Amino acid sequence: MRLVLASQSASRRAMLTAAGVPFEALAAGVDEESAKAAFAGEGLAARDMADALAELKALKVSQRDGEALVLGSDSIVALEDGTMLDKPIDRAQAAEHLRRLSGKRHELVSAAVMAEQGRAIWRIVDRAKMHVRPLSDAFIDTYLDAEWPAISGCVGCYRIEGPGAQLFSRIEGSQFTVLGMPLLPVLDYLRVRGVLPA
Repeated sequence: MRLVLASQSASRRAMLTAAGVPFEALAAGVDEESAKAAFAGEGLAARDMADALAELKALKVSQRDGEALVLGSDSIVALEDGTMLDKPIDRAQAAEHLRRLSGKRHELVSAAVMAEQGRAIWRIVDRAKMHVRPLSDAFIDTYLDAEWPAISGCVGCYRIEGPGAQLFSRIEGSQFTVLGMPLLPVLDYLRVRGVLPA
């Protein structure tokens, strides 16, 4: 059974590679902004939004490749007031996002959906609680000097596997979830399906 990752995300590819998972990566070709706007219009909460986007990606690739097991994944950052942050469109917006996160707790929701022959057959959604320490404007500037534009594709403007670790006082939850995919349940399902040896 071939596994296809419906994503070009560097962190998701790196997680699967580091775990020794054989896979191919294909861009899902989903207009995420339009999809998010449509799902937001339906009033979806962060958990359901991440799940719906992961499913959309998995189904899109599965409909093109009916022979593969397709893994779609997505992450959403939700503030305590329920506001969901998107990937920053430019450095100024990244700085604004970091100021909003500063000194507060937010939730990062990551979902993974497996599709086969054009239908979703398995899913998992996991959450991490992210405690951001108070950030000075000077720190934000220095951080963005080092990390922009590398973090332009990251919701929350951080890569915890790099300097983004400095943003946090505490993280509750799986590091894999924070990196963008609940990896351990995914690996478990791949063993069930025979993609990985049990």
